[in-house]
Amino acid sequence: MPTWIDVAATHELMPGDKKILVHQDRAIAVFNLDGQYYAIEDSCSHHALPLSEGKISGDVITCPFHGAQFCLKTGKALCAPARTDLLTFKTRVEANRVQIAID
Repeated sequence: MPTWIDVAATHELMPGDKKILVHQDRAIAVFNLDGQYYAIEDSCSHHALPLSEGKISGDVITCPFHGAQFCLKTGKALCAPARTDLLTFKTRVEANRVQIAID
């Protein structure tokens, strides 16, 4: 059974916003894409560099360091140099709080 962790109040994470949190030494980036929340590990699988500062187009984020692209919804690596998908985390809104599930 997952543990749900508060990320932010819904009014603090508006469409287009992101929030980074660290849980047990793992950086997690939470994004609001048009009112839907998605959470991925904030570490490019190519070189373990922060991914959250990358450019977002639709549901794709591009690593600002080497251009690898990932789907924010699924964590899937979409192009080289990344070959490994990212971990994703379930999200929910409970009592106007955005939460992520940690297994």
